[in-house]
Amino acid sequence: MNDLKPSQIVTELDKYIIGQKDAKKSVAIALRNRWRRRQLEKDLQEEIAPKNIILIGPTGVGKTEIARRLANLTDSPFYKVEASKFTEVGYVGRDVESMIRDIVELTVNNLKARQQEAVQEKAARMAEERILDILLPPQSPSGADISNDLDIVETGANRDGTTAANASTREKLRKMLRNGKLDSRQIDLEVAANTSPMVEIFSNTGIEEMGINVKDMLGNLMPKNTKRRKIKIKEALKLVTQEEAAHLVDMEQVKNDAVSMVEQSGIIFIDEIDKIAGKEKSHGPEVSKEGVQRDLLPIVEGSTVPTKYGTVKTDHILFIASGAFHVSKPSDLIPELQGRFPIRVELNSLGAHEFTRILTEPKNALVLQYIALLRTEGIEIEFTGDAVEKIASIAVEVNASTENIGARRLHTLMEKLLEDFLFQAPDIDEKKIVIDAGFVEEQLMTIVRNEDLSRYIL
Repeated sequence: MNDLKPSQIVTELDKYIIGQKDAKKSVAIALRNRWRRRQLEKDLQEEIAPKNIILIGPTGVGKTEIARRLANLTDSPFYKVEASKFTEVGYVGRDVESMIRDIVELTVNNLKARQQEAVQEKAARMAEERILDILLPPQSPSGADISNDLDIVETGANRDGTTAANASTREKLRKMLRNGKLDSRQIDLEVAANTSPMVEIFSNTGIEEMGINVKDMLGNLMPKNTKRRKIKIKEALKLVTQEEAAHLVDMEQVKNDAVSMVEQSGIIFIDEIDKIAGKEKSHGPEVSKEGVQRDLLPIVEGSTVPTKYGTVKTDHILFIASGAFHVSKPSDLIPELQGRFPIRVELNSLGAHEFTRILTEPKNALVLQYIALLRTEGIEIEFTGDAVEKIASIAVEVNASTENIGARRLHTLMEKLLEDFLFQAPDIDEKKIVIDAGFVEEQLMTIVRNEDLSRYIL
């Protein structure tokens, strides 16, 4: 990320998202500003807050994808949440602070997985020694149980009580283990029992909301639940390697790094923020949209949230909100919350030209996905240019006559178009199939013309 200029960030986003130049430009500037802030003196760093963004546009135009790709691009902690899932304090449901706890939890798990990956080689060596200790216990000079079975018993002893042949036998076992000759042999191994912890009775809104790690607390009081299992050596190696890797990871360092990453480079994407905008029309004991906004305000503004990994400051987390704003408008949000989202970008609706590009240009283009899927069955499918244009024009037509769901309409059309091929693929003799405009028209236009039917099927 340090080397990416705003123009390069936009270029990277262009590989996956068609159009929406204004939105890409805004997020690229916000991202580069983070790098700029880190180049400043410590005192000044604390004064510069991120400029949060509201993306305004109909569904299916790329709002969520822009935020997700941005996080992948920078390897930043990223969490997507719907504003409509929150309730104000005092009502049953998730409070807004839970999104901070969730992003920290995700980051801890990701860092832990990376650390375990980094120590796999060392963990594999340690696992190998543990398996060899089971096969040839150190206190057993003869190693008769296994080595008799393998016809590699040797004799002779030295002064320290171990057999001179034990080392040689161990090395022979090691060689057989590495060559896979012992994979199908079974051994007795102590493994952790998969029992559901009784603290699961607490929901996400229970004790977890207080930042108390009940599972760890009770886990330290109760003995580890393990059981002996007969297990093949190949599987045992994997289990023991995972166990050793977990022991090699410094969890305190992982927790500290995760909290720091979230505080300095976390991105939280709040979708459907328009669902909590607007004035209340009813009175009485109902969850207030405005109440959720007021709860959201201190998190976005900058506050300290307790989590089971320590307190997290939200001052420098980048919040990207999005909404269609069909019924409400950004100005319906409370003024204080509007002030915390100073950058507003309107995303354009997509037309036939954009749909054509979406089908073919991105790295994960829909046409390329279906070509790859059918190739696994030995079928080469080819889309002509006029077929792609026809699919795009039908998508525009269906979006206009029914609900406008943007580019998501393409998924529906492609699945319906190739339904028969996807079903019959294992039995099709013809291995080269060309999809042209005529075929598209034949498969889809009957449904499109029948407006009632298209509402249900497309």
